[in-house]
Amino acid sequence: MAEKIQQEYAHQDIEQQAQKRWKDEAIFTVSEDPDKEKFYCLSMFPYPSGKLHMGHVRNYTLGDVVARYQRLQGKNVMQPIGWDAFGLPAENAAIQNKTAPAAWTYENIRYMREQLNSLGFSYDWSREIATCHPEYYRWEQWFFTKLYEKGLVYKKNATVNWDPVDQTVLANEQVIDGKGWRSGATVEQKEIPQWFIKITDYAEELLQDLDQLDDWPEQVKAMQRNWIGRSEGVQISYQVEQTDAQLTVYTTRPDTIYGATYMAVAAQHPLALQAAESNSEIADFIESCKQQKVAEAELATMEKRGIDTGFTARHPFTGHSIPIYVANFVLMDYGTGAVMAVPGHDQRDWEFATAYGLPITQVIKPADENVECDISKEAFVGHGVVINSEKYNGLTSKEAFEAIASYIQAEGLGDRQVNYRLRDWGVSRQRYWGTPIPMLNLENGESAAVPEDQLPVKLPEDVVMDGVASPIKADPEWRKTSYQGMPAEHETDTFDTFMESSWYYARYCSPREDGMLDPEKANYWLPVDQYVGGIEHAILHLLYARFFHKLLRDTGLVESDEPFKRLLCQGMVLADSFYREDEKGAKTWFSPQDVTIQRDEKGRIQGATGPDGKNVEHDGMSKMSKSKNNGIDPQTMVHKYGADTVRLFMMFAAPPEMTLEWSDSGVEGANRFLRRLWKQVHKFQNDSGQGQVATGGLSKAQKSLRRDVHKTIAKVSDDMGRRQNFNTAIAAIMELMNSLQKAQLEDAADKAVMQEALDAVVIMLAPITPHICEKLWAALGHQSDVNFATWPQADKEAMLEDEKLIVVQVNSKVRTKITVPADATQDQVEQRALAEANVIKHTEGKTVRKIIYIPGKIFNIVAN
Repeated sequence: MAEKIQQEYAHQDIEQQAQKRWKDEAIFTVSEDPDKEKFYCLSMFPYPSGKLHMGHVRNYTLGDVVARYQRLQGKNVMQPIGWDAFGLPAENAAIQNKTAPAAWTYENIRYMREQLNSLGFSYDWSREIATCHPEYYRWEQWFFTKLYEKGLVYKKNATVNWDPVDQTVLANEQVIDGKGWRSGATVEQKEIPQWFIKITDYAEELLQDLDQLDDWPEQVKAMQRNWIGRSEGVQISYQVEQTDAQLTVYTTRPDTIYGATYMAVAAQHPLALQAAESNSEIADFIESCKQQKVAEAELATMEKRGIDTGFTARHPFTGHSIPIYVANFVLMDYGTGAVMAVPGHDQRDWEFATAYGLPITQVIKPADENVECDISKEAFVGHGVVINSEKYNGLTSKEAFEAIASYIQAEGLGDRQVNYRLRDWGVSRQRYWGTPIPMLNLENGESAAVPEDQLPVKLPEDVVMDGVASPIKADPEWRKTSYQGMPAEHETDTFDTFMESSWYYARYCSPREDGMLDPEKANYWLPVDQYVGGIEHAILHLLYARFFHKLLRDTGLVESDEPFKRLLCQGMVLADSFYREDEKGAKTWFSPQDVTIQRDEKGRIQGATGPDGKNVEHDGMSKMSKSKNNGIDPQTMVHKYGADTVRLFMMFAAPPEMTLEWSDSGVEGANRFLRRLWKQVHKFQNDSGQGQVATGGLSKAQKSLRRDVHKTIAKVSDDMGRRQNFNTAIAAIMELMNSLQKAQLEDAADKAVMQEALDAVVIMLAPITPHICEKLWAALGHQSDVNFATWPQADKEAMLEDEKLIVVQVNSKVRTKITVPADATQDQVEQRALAEANVIKHTEGKTVRKIIYIPGKIFNIVAN
């Protein structure tokens, strides 16, 4: 018996009832089932900032649509959720709100959990994790100690941002215009001991295994390849003429070696420090380099500065003496901390040489004489033909590479080498709210791993944040411990939060396990079949997670090589932004929800007024952000229109990988469609009983409608599954609904076809708008749960057409349209077409020269 539904669509009641049932019956809680095909669907877990934004809503809706679609395919679907709970924002918020980061974080988790549930996501909440819980990070600490035992972890000095007033290390986000965010002091670059994991040991495998990832966006794989940065070149040593030292450099362009006119070393290079011992100017320059940022993007654009060390190097090919400079664009952490500068063929070297009046020699010319090349204006960085290089003149760059590299090897000047741009992963952070690094500092200056029976090293949560020192660095009692009966101190640095997010996907497989993983469960679920998240995580998070997975594999915990089989990177959510400028040029931003907009007949914004009725300026569309006050509160939208409406709009407004422009009218349109669907089912329920389609004896109209239904099923199935183009799937369903609204409901066959059509529509929409579909499924007479219904299959017989509509043209101009049997021959079509009055009119007195027939579509008569 069908459940009777009321006439009006009351989204709040419907959604609350559905969510309560899902929770009470735990219908999305899953376990391993070897008899069913598994599907692991995962969205990147949220940072518990306290409030969901529309970017979250889009990300998690995409993931949930995929999970629900796969569940309807009969698969054993796991979709877990948790919290990326450590990190600097909690510390800053704790200082501002005079609370502890833990209290702030746990309250945010509680509130955001309610927000996620209000959107109807089909999560297995029994697997919920928070990375700040000791039962989670205990195993991260355990794993780190195992990596240390394997020799994959080491400690070395590395450069950090140092606030000399607050006497603390600052994150990059805490450095504002070169000054500490709290003290205002000029930030210095300081070397301190830090812990590293040898990701470079896996560089080649990380690069090669990208070829396994057929279902990742090419853009993401390209970004990872560039970050790993494999290069082939030579490492070559230059003799420093004033000492016995050798200056070793790595170059990918040995073909340009005759163009080397100076050498450049980093400020921390031993040669630079040696020169500074007897030259105060060099010492001052080295000191000034400590104030500069070291990000590669900044190095590329900043002013190139340097100072002559007074040392010279002997060019191994020409025998010439070339000067050695300390340069601010060379970093000690990259390569050997020294570069062979070829200003004619490297723009950075060219800028430095131009600034300091150093020679610029051209040794490569374009192979194509039509290509302009003037090294007095800029470096020529391409490949070409070698010149000014003695016996190598006339060779191509590739030929010269091989010849010169072979000579360097033969003469013992150096060797061929494969290098990577990738550097070992520095995991130390000098912040409090993170996982304590499970290492001990011993009295003799050595380090030791915390013994397994002393894990986890717990982070104290009941602390007071003063914004200066980390509570665990300021607490000598927390640091005190012993090792093998001798005094020792706990490491007070905490892990980079990328550590927690690099293996959380695996912990979900057995979140309560008294061990890092249950290998049997992990190998059932892994790899993740569908991963959803922003493109901003395309490099670091995904690279670290891939690296971690290989470490888990090599420790025997998982069997697969890669963690994520298919990746979907969703685009940003944009919204209109509005502002008003005061007399000093300062801008006040107004929320779009507080602005009254005037539009023209095409919907374009012609003017806008603020809540006070005064004009505001429209600044176009931009990413929703606090700075422009153009964020739309998801909870407001859910309350007003319902979660299903918000979900439908998010999926319909744009393809998932493209930016989505928020539109109030679009949201209203999505809501109208759901009300229309509700009304259609209500009308059908009142006009008929339910029945099965008897395909024999259907009328022409009934066959046509049934054909539309099954063509829609075929398209939506492909769009939702293979293509993941949810917007076009929705468009196809909307088009079918237009046909259903026009269909007759006069006899049993009409009603049976309509039943089949509405069943299909409701199931196909269930992944996107699950609450309304659950109610409508019951209203259509089904006793089963729509969440576990069977996805409709397209009937090939039903899609066959009895007739074809042929467009008839004369000299490529449409003159009429004819309907012919689907199996009509060209002769039959021609006979029908030539008999049409409008065709006769335009061919009378002319000779038919040619017939062009595109079967089943176009019949074109060429006549003159």
